[in-house]
Amino acid sequence: QVTLVESGGGLVQAGGSLRLSCAASGRTFSNDGMGWFRQAPGKEREFVALVSWSGDSRYYADSVKGRFIVSRDNAENTIYLQMNSLKPEDTAVYYCAGPARGTYYLEKSYSYWGQGTQVTVSS
Repeated sequence: QVTLVESGGGLVQAGGSLRLSCAASGRTFSNDGMGWFRQAPGKEREFVALVSWSGDSRYYADSVKGRFIVSRDNAENTIYLQMNSLKPEDTAVYYCAGPARGTYYLEKSYSYWGQGTQVTVSS
């Protein structure tokens, strides 16, 4: 059984930082791109970031570019999302997903999803 488990969410003040983790089990994703998405209340789930299998290529939504950093540790089968300079509009449930097959910013390109971790940014 393949599972993705996110952790690291919480409540933080605007301008603060959080680091999310996503641990995979049941199969290795070391040869696959992995993504982060988020869903704010009342909104559709949206793409946040993607890291290639090697970690050398990274893609970000314009809304987080320059503030978030996606990375991975293939030995640990884990990906990370370092979130800096957080804003109230970053408040959402954050999901990791993989493997990326096709257009990386589309939900349908991913087969496995975590249960999500809540990030709340207060003003």
